[in-house]
Amino acid sequence: MPSGILLLDKPRGLSSNGALQRVRKAFGAKSAGHVGTLDPMATGMLPICLDEATKVIAEIESGAKAYEFTLFLGSRTDTGDAEGDVVETLPIPPLDPATVESVLARFRGVLSQVPPMYSALKRDGRPLYELARQGIEVERAARRIEIRSLDLRGRTEDSLELACECTKGTYIRVLGEDVARALGTCGHLTQLRRPWVEPFRGRPMVTLEAVQDGSAEGRILMPPDGALAGLAAAHLTEAQVTTLRRGQAVLPEIAVAAPAGRRVRAYGPGEAFLGLAEVLPDGRLQPRRLMLPDSQ
Repeated sequence: MPSGILLLDKPRGLSSNGALQRVRKAFGAKSAGHVGTLDPMATGMLPICLDEATKVIAEIESGAKAYEFTLFLGSRTDTGDAEGDVVETLPIPPLDPATVESVLARFRGVLSQVPPMYSALKRDGRPLYELARQGIEVERAARRIEIRSLDLRGRTEDSLELACECTKGTYIRVLGEDVARALGTCGHLTQLRRPWVEPFRGRPMVTLEAVQDGSAEGRILMPPDGALAGLAAAHLTEAQVTTLRRGQAVLPEIAVAAPAGRRVRAYGPGEAFLGLAEVLPDGRLQPRRLMLPDSQ
């Protein structure tokens, strides 16, 4: 099976699920999942896990992410980006670099953010964007997010070029609207790109064209454990591998440098990646998400 991780450079105009299905079909994978959703307008890194690699998604989806975006000032849309209809216009006050920096500084650190109606969050089993398209707005609970950096990269009379690093669950469209409001006007995003997702900072991406054309570049998959370097590793004997695959806990010959409750990478002889195991209080390893034997 084509188990592995592909770092796709998602093109503009395609939903994350649409990109996922095209990659899955190109590889002939039975199952697939992506890490972090990108809006259709957005481009950039969309990690796609195929077949057995889907078992590590939960371990990597909580990582930090980076975005570069253009905030157009003076008009707000119902979606928060250029895909929507303009619902508000306001004049743009004079903005000097010091004023912009003062406002941006207020958005760095831990914040409370209300998710937008145009999002994939669900209410009673229905995505919020379906309700929004019907003109229905429901109350959404605020979320705790962290903006680790937010910097001005460029500026015109009616737009700001911004870059930020943030935690999981941050909506850049909402951040842009909030920044525009704090500047004394309104705004929406006209461009959004995600250059990296942890733990893949600096890794090269593959275009959808390369994947669908079957080129050598588009065929390269990162092994499932390639995304788990931040987890401690446990090395087991052949007998322990058999026991682990039976669903039973094993005590590694060399103690794992991880506290109880943490997950670790488990390896058998020959550095064969077995999957994920959890450290028990007595030092044993309990299997949690194991790869199928024929996926090695």
